[in-house]
Amino acid sequence: MSIHTDRIDEYLERYAASLTEFDAESAADLWSTPGMVADDHVSGVLESRDAMIAGLKQSYPLYRELGLASVGHELLDTSALTDRLVLVRVRWLFRDAQGELLTDSTSYYLLRDEDAGLRACVCIETDAAEKLRALASERGVDLHAPS
Repeated sequence: MSIHTDRIDEYLERYAASLTEFDAESAADLWSTPGMVADDHVSGVLESRDAMIAGLKQSYPLYRELGLASVGHELLDTSALTDRLVLVRVRWLFRDAQGELLTDSTSYYLLRDEDAGLRACVCIETDAAEKLRALASERGVDLHAPS
């Protein structure tokens, strides 16, 4: 039996809420360890929950400077790979305090059904870096400035 779409949506809702609340601990709880993030230029392995928390917290000042106030999602596709592994394609929606769309990004996640629930093992970013640079440019935020 494959993982039901309702469980995937619930997982993504929890993930979006943790990002909206800048809650690195809750976000890290939604990952297996080690976890891997890859895009066109970089691959990174986060070997521990503490490393995940530190990485997430490091990005929060930039997100706040860009005006991020809430995160939503649209589940675009799922592919059951085994009874416990599913590949999902999700569009993240990043909004400002007025609810206006700041930007979006599309990512793939390999989710595993573990004893504690669904956990991400791998995230493949398709356009997040490009869209983040465009938003920063539009808002006059220097991505290379020391934080």
